[in-house]
This record gives sequence, structure tokens and C-alpha cells, in this order.
Amino acid sequence: MQNKIITALCALLLLSACMEMGAPYGNTLNILTVQAVYPEGYPVRAGATVSIESTTGGSAYRLETDAAGKASTRLPNGIYRVAIHDRDGKDVFNGTAERVVVNDADVSRSIDLAYSKAASLVIKELYCGGCSKEPEEGTYQADQYLILHNNDELPVYLDGLCLGTLSPYNSNAANPWDGENGLPDFVPIIQALWQVGGDGTAFPLDPGADAVICLRGAIDHAAQYPHSVNLNRPGYFVCYNPVYFPNPAYHPVPGDQIAEDHYLNVVVKTGQANAYTVSLNSPAFVIFRAEETTIQDFVAQPDNLVQVPGSAIDRVVAVPNAWVIDGIEVFNGGASDNHKRLVPAIDAGYVTLSETFKGRSLMRKVDEAASEAAGFEILQDTNNSTEDFYERETQSLHP
Repeated sequence: MQNKIITALCALLLLSACMEMGAPYGNTLNILTVQAVYPEGYPVRAGATVSIESTTGGSAYRLETDAAGKASTRLPNGIYRVAIHDRDGKDVFNGTAERVVVNDADVSRSIDLAYSKAASLVIKELYCGGCSKEPEEGTYQADQYLILHNNDELPVYLDGLCLGTLSPYNSNAANPWDGENGLPDFVPIIQALWQVGGDGTAFPLDPGADAVICLRGAIDHAAQYPHSVNLNRPGYFVCYNPVYFPNPAYHPVPGDQIAEDHYLNVVVKTGQANAYTVSLNSPAFVIFRAEETTIQDFVAQPDNLVQVPGSAIDRVVAVPNAWVIDGIEVFNGGASDNHKRLVPAIDAGYVTLSETFKGRSLMRKVDEAASEAAGFEILQDTNNSTEDFYERETQSLHP
């Protein structure tokens, strides 16, 4: 009798555990096998990281591939996003599979890995979500900025560097560029394309150094709003052009510490807004350089300015993916239907901004071991924002 009771209790405990693992999909567990497919010419390697995440949130799993490039685990029924990352020196491999369905049967999925190089110039921080006006009432959003970082042992020149935000503005909007064959071979830069000036050697960035680019007002915002930041500092760059973006609430005349040669140029404006628009809760943002042409000649070709599907007026600049130096994909923490806009070779993951108007910022992690070996700050760069970034409670420029 005692043995029967123990057996029954064990069965109940096992059933309870299975139900807990399977919630909210039930108690069925199935095997998901993932196969990493490396680009032609690159050998299969063991130890690639496989991240599996339930699209409804909550459940997340982390595996490593074996010598054959495979990884397997048991999962409850559900819909999953699977990402694979591997790095060998500066060679980076990333691949993703969206909406992998596990439903009462074992599943095998091959994922092609895209090749890219770890960049010398990386995005260190993106602050886009605004802050509170306390002690006044209301919220504030005219203080967005971007910080770039030189991850290399040699100086990097910012002259001619281009930047822009992607269509659609928000991650939870339907992505008109995501078709039957997935995302296109270009990044759709919307609203405007900006470029740093210079003659090629005017703006060097030393190893381990940062460059701040004010996406809106290059003034001391913190003087009136203590939760904001002072963006009126020597050496800062600013997206400022009152001809194209005359709204003084978002683009006031830069402060007295901002040199005029640090005003970025508008290469082309394709939107209708009177202020440069970057999503508050979920932008995708890139930096890039034109190759084998100038960006001015590129945008002068009508085929490179593409109509946004479903829009009669909005256009984008179709910048080749291969030109992109670095990118960051941000998901809206308040939405459950986020969609990718950047291909895995640029950003295989995403970082979540949980709330807007809280002064929170998105910051790249420091590679402590590499920094110690190099003697200057080196930031983590796997071309996967899920791995590389985290959400800060306050902006790094906050006093």
C-alpha cells in the first residue's frame, strides 16, 4: 500500500511539473532540433549559442551546438523565435527563425547563418524614450541622442558617416517590407538621411573614444528638466537643419558649445514632418557608408528612392544592407506583436525598451576581458542586440 501511495505521489509531481512547463500550451513536450547552416567556405563549428524564446513571453532557453552544428531540447507546444550566434575572431555568424511552431510533434529546423564582420565603429547607446518634466507636469522628448564608440585599436574617421532610422518607425507596426522571401537586401531609411561633414580627416575618433550625436536639440535640456541631459557640450554633433526641420520645439538653435561644422547634413528628406522623427519606444537605427559611389550620387538615382508599400506619399532610401556598419533593433516592451526590421547580418536580435518617458536608455555591454587586454574600453559586438545591449535606468549622460 505504501509503495502505491509513493508511486501515485511521484506521478502527480511529474504531471504537475509538465503542466507548469507547458503553460499556457498544455503539458505536451516535443523535441525541437536546430541545425546551424554556415555560409559556403566556412566550416561547421561546435559551441554556437542557440537562443529559443516563446513569442508570448516568459519561456526562454539557451543551448550550444555540437560538432555537427546541431542542438536539441524538449519544449512545450507553442510558437518560438530561434536565434543562433557564433563568432570566430572578427568573423560573426547570425541566423534567426521566426514563428517556429511546436505542436504535438517533434520539429527539425535548419537555420542559415549570415556572415558579417565585427565593426570598428559601433553604436554604444541609443536614448530615444524621453523623460519626465518633474517637478513640472508632463513628459519631454526633445532630447534624443546616439553615442558611437571606436572599438578598434586605430583611429576611425567619422567624416562622411551616414545614419538613419528605418521604416516602419515602430516595431509593433506591420512591416510592409517583410515579404514571402523575408526582409529585403536593403534597409529602408525613412524621413531623412543624415551625414557627418568633413574632408576625410576632420573628425578622428581615437581608440576607445565616444562621439555623441544629438538627434534633436543640442542644448542643455537638464537646466529646465532635471531628469533630462545636457547636450550642449564641446565636440557633440547634432542633426540640425532648420530648412528641412524648422520646428523649434524639437530643433532649437544649437547651444554655444556646438561648433557649426558639427551640424550634420541632410542628404535627402523623403518625409513630410517638420521635426526629425525617431520612434520613442521602438526604433531600428543604423550607421553606414556609401561604397564605390557617393551617397549624393546614390540618392540622385530614382530607383534608390522607393515608395513605402501602401502609402501614396512616403518614400524611403533603399540603402544596401552591405553598407551598414552597425545597427540596433528596439522592440516595444508594451507590445506583444513586435516585428523585425533588420536582417541577421546586421542585428540578429533586439533589445526591449520597457517604458517611455522614464529616462531609460539602451546601452551596449562592455567586453571586460577584451578591454583589459587592449588597455581601452572595448564593447561587446556580436551583431545581436539581445546579447549586446541592456536597458539602463537613466541615460549615461545624466549628471
